Amino acid sequence: MRLAVHQSGSGQKTAILIHGIMSDSRAWHRVTAELEAHGFRVLAVDLAGHGRSPRARQYSPAAWADDVVETLGPLLDGPPDVVMGHSLGGLVASIVADRLAPRAAIYIDPAFSFPSGIKGWAFKAFFAVAPRPKRSALVRMNPKWSAVDVDIEVATLRDWDKRTILGFLDTKPLVPPARLVAPSLVVLAEKSLLITERVAAQLRRQGMTVETVEGTGHTVFRDDHSGFMDTVVGWLRSLAPAGAEPARALVAA
Repeated sequence: MRLAVHQSGSGQKTAILIHGIMSDSRAWHRVTAELEAHGFRVLAVDLAGHGRSPRARQYSPAAWADDVVETLGPLLDGPPDVVMGHSLGGLVASIVADRLAPRAAIYIDPAFSFPSGIKGWAFKAFFAVAPRPKRSALVRMNPKWSAVDVDIEVATLRDWDKRTILGFLDTKPLVPPARLVAPSLVVLAEKSLLITERVAAQLRRQGMTVETVEGTGHTVFRDDHSGFMDTVVGWLRSLAPAGAEPARALVAA
């Protein structure tokens, strides 16, 4: 399936951004602006069932990843420099990274695990039956969000196909990447909904860098945008090989 893509920036480096469930490419507006300022061309997709992209008969992490690769392949001259995803988008980004071999991968509170037992069933039940929250409820639930981000969330919820939840009925695919295809950063909320200490330790053993942005909830880049970007930019700078030309560095010092 060909997806809607928000393209911006004209830099020589390319960043792919993949949003979480119930959201779409509009959620990245501040992240996109900063990446452009650091010399990136940004390709932010709307996954199937979200934003301006078509609805699908069936949803799954693998199918979402297939759509991203099919859509962005013709827009790439080679491997992307960065693939970044949040929540569901983090899981999809890990599958995309396995196929596109980026220079770096960034996963934000990713869906690499799912609560077990009663908590897991409660999660599924909530997403299945809860109505789309009103603006006032979003403000109460997300006191650190800007008014612009609240308005965007209202709009993205209106455009979201609730059947995408069916893509999570089987939680077996919600696992960390089987192999490390690129230097990888995992940015966690202070109290992650999905990544326990045990899973975080597993990710570190796999060679990933795991950082927590204090005081943030699941949507880290909205709760503390500056703290999130400082974490991301600092890590990207650390990847530059010694003596590298500025064009080779993902983010210039």
